[in-house]
Amino acid sequence: MTAFLALINAKRFGCSDNKAYLCTLFIYMTNKQATLELGTKPVGQLLAQYAMPAIVAMTASSLYNIIDRAFIGQVVGPEAIAGLGITFPFMNLSGAFGAAVGVGASTCISVRLGQKDYKRAENLLGNTVTLNLIIGFLFMVVCLIFLDPILRFFGASDVTLPYAREFMTVILLGNMVTHMYFGMNAVLRAAGKPRHAMYATLFTVLCNIVLVIAFVWWLRLGIRGAALATVTSQSLALCWQMWLFSDKREILHLKRGIYRLKADLVRNIIAIGISPFLMNVTSCVIVIFMNNQFVRYGGDMAVGAYSIANSVVMVFFMFVMGMNQGMQPIVGYNYGAEKYDRMFRCLWLTIASATGILLVGWALSMLFPDKIARIFTTDPELIALSARGIKLDMLVFFVVASQAVITNFFQCIGKVKVSIFLSLSRQLFMLLPMAYLFPLLWELDGVWYSMPASDLASCLMTLPILWWYMKKIRIKQ
Repeated sequence: MTAFLALINAKRFGCSDNKAYLCTLFIYMTNKQATLELGTKPVGQLLAQYAMPAIVAMTASSLYNIIDRAFIGQVVGPEAIAGLGITFPFMNLSGAFGAAVGVGASTCISVRLGQKDYKRAENLLGNTVTLNLIIGFLFMVVCLIFLDPILRFFGASDVTLPYAREFMTVILLGNMVTHMYFGMNAVLRAAGKPRHAMYATLFTVLCNIVLVIAFVWWLRLGIRGAALATVTSQSLALCWQMWLFSDKREILHLKRGIYRLKADLVRNIIAIGISPFLMNVTSCVIVIFMNNQFVRYGGDMAVGAYSIANSVVMVFFMFVMGMNQGMQPIVGYNYGAEKYDRMFRCLWLTIASATGILLVGWALSMLFPDKIARIFTTDPELIALSARGIKLDMLVFFVVASQAVITNFFQCIGKVKVSIFLSLSRQLFMLLPMAYLFPLLWELDGVWYSMPASDLASCLMTLPILWWYMKKIRIKQ
């Protein structure tokens, strides 16, 4: 097989058949070694190697979101920030379908690579492409047809509806690109290429920033310009990702015969992807409910404050997501190879690192909430609401790290029911009833109080479940 690849790549290298053979053999063995090191290299080094690119990429992405919202708030106005907040459920819902495929497929691929089942891993790659195209197209069509009623249901008022509609129309038209882009990035990490996934994200972020300045600031396209910048940058990054996966020297590459959907592969992808899917759907439900609660107890400006506070939370939570993305291929591979000590070592290192990061975010938010709010707006009312919201929202922010990492851990090893339960417990079982009951006592502040209260409760519930599973694994060994 390697000799065949060498012959078809001879012209690409511009050398003789023998030299091409040696070049391709070296590249193939190097790529294979990069995958095998997931089960041999020290866990701390692996986590740094895989997590740092993801953290850099996710941090850059969150900084872009801040710049995006700052431009919208400063150039378009506070009503536009509120309108953008209405679109959060839409983004979560789109992300839910993307995660069902991207996270599910990347986890399956990691396990198959750990089992040395390379053919199955390639078929999973092809099925990922097909599923992303189908789901992305269907989501776009359905949501465009019912866009206004959906936005009204999400909490849009007569003031915020035009801004939300303008933004989401462009985003939905590029939905297939968005699904494919995030799906391919997840597969890149699973295939042992975390740096390439980071490069794709960094390119998207930098391109986004330049285009937002051009579209929103210079051309004055308003909130539509921000959406257009997002879709354009993701499209360019996707082209590069597909070029990477077209390289036949890689263990995982695009080729004929892998795109036809296979029932067993789709079941495996969805079975694992159902946990992040439900997590994102639950987030969608929660944001819809919270938007309506904020409108009820504080008006459109309170929704804008919630949008700003969410942006601040996501800046620091992106670090945790980066750690989770770095952990995923390591845990998945070692679980598949039955190297449980390495698997748990990676888990504890991830929890400790993520908690430390969130402690920094908590301290900054407690000390400088006013200064943070001023980044997004110059409106005094919105600044005051946002500063108070940031402090209340992040009151016990640091405890979120362990809950998020442990939930992702169970997802990585295919323990779908546990992962789903933990995903739903924090938001659906705890935050939703608290967000309904607390405002009856404390009105607008009660909506804010519900978020740290649910964070603390879910953390206290998650740790015993992890202890139970670790005990079960030790008995099995």
